[in-house]
Amino acid sequence: MAAPTRAATEADAVDGVQPELVVEPTTVEEASEVLRGATAEGKRVVCRGGGSKLGWGNRPAAADLLLSTARLDRVLEHAHGDLIARAEAGVRLDAFQEVLAKAEQTLALDPPEEGATLGGVVATNASGPLRLRYGTARDLLIGITVVLADGTIARSGGKVVKNVAGYDLGKLFTGSFGTLGLIAELTFRLHPRATTRTGAALELDSPERACEAAQTVVHSQLVPAALELQWPEAPAGGRLLLVVEAPRGGVTEQARDAVRLLEPYGHAELIEPGAADTVMEGYGARPWQRIDSDGPVLGAKAACVPTELSGAIQDLWAAAGANGLTASLRAHAGVGVTYAALRGGEPAAMVAAFEEARERLGKRGGSLVALQAPEEFKERVDVWGPVGDAAGLMRRVKERFDPEGTMSPGRFVGGI
Repeated sequence: MAAPTRAATEADAVDGVQPELVVEPTTVEEASEVLRGATAEGKRVVCRGGGSKLGWGNRPAAADLLLSTARLDRVLEHAHGDLIARAEAGVRLDAFQEVLAKAEQTLALDPPEEGATLGGVVATNASGPLRLRYGTARDLLIGITVVLADGTIARSGGKVVKNVAGYDLGKLFTGSFGTLGLIAELTFRLHPRATTRTGAALELDSPERACEAAQTVVHSQLVPAALELQWPEAPAGGRLLLVVEAPRGGVTEQARDAVRLLEPYGHAELIEPGAADTVMEGYGARPWQRIDSDGPVLGAKAACVPTELSGAIQDLWAAAGANGLTASLRAHAGVGVTYAALRGGEPAAMVAAFEEARERLGKRGGSLVALQAPEEFKERVDVWGPVGDAAGLMRRVKERFDPEGTMSPGRFVGGI
């Protein structure tokens, strides 16, 4: 049986690259037939889940077919006694969480992009504030089914957390941006769902104090679920938000301990459990999601060792200011990942600011990747940046899994 197919519209374009057709397989076997045929005919394929991160990465060199996982949307198994669940890649993350919540369980992934699917979250290794405590998709994924460009269906892992048989395809495909094959099914390790949440908020006057406070928390006996730094604009003050949560209460005392721990660095206050949801609403959003701007906005992700967080913030501010831009920042302060929204200028100014920030960060061992960016920006800048000696290995992996270059050509590091 052939997979449902329709003509692509302008709404299906990927970074301005217009596909001819959209194919929506309903089974893994149909997806296998689609990819086998596409490769045989020399067609180029881009995979799409909810489309919430389809603009991340380089522009594809070509996109003849858009392979949608919209019809691969079934939750296949939930072994709540084992804290394991298996689902198809097109299942929306929010819908998946609703299913798990019936058993008081959750998948501890919280990327803020609305409409994100499980396959898209894994393909981009997207994460949110909860990564501090639970890790990223790479840490929670224990089994995967993929379809390669030649139609081969491959499975790795299983339904046991400590399954160590064979190569770990899950880790290889996590963050691969659809360049190795289609992610079709996923098996995750779950956690008990938190029903009580509270925390502490710290008002700050400098990135240095923010970094010192974050390091104090990380090296304390507290076990926060998240530690988020919000800095809407320099030189105005910032805010550090510490979140503690648990399945059944017992978190208020931890929050009080957090307040005492943070008080030396600024004005710290307790977030009462009854007010936690209101205070924390949207605390994990990317900064560009909170900007109402008529002009272009560049969304970037900086990464460094956590002890260099204050330096990374200063680098982003300095590069933005030198080119007439403003920078809104949000950071996972405990892990050294900062998201920045640069705005207030033309794409040429964004290019200059981005390249300057990337150079500055590189000198402290950090990196800078452009996530959301205008087409004019992507025409002039490699959104990924240099990866050193790893580039050769990545190319050999790509050639082994997709020798004809069928899957998302050009989107990944080094134009892979």
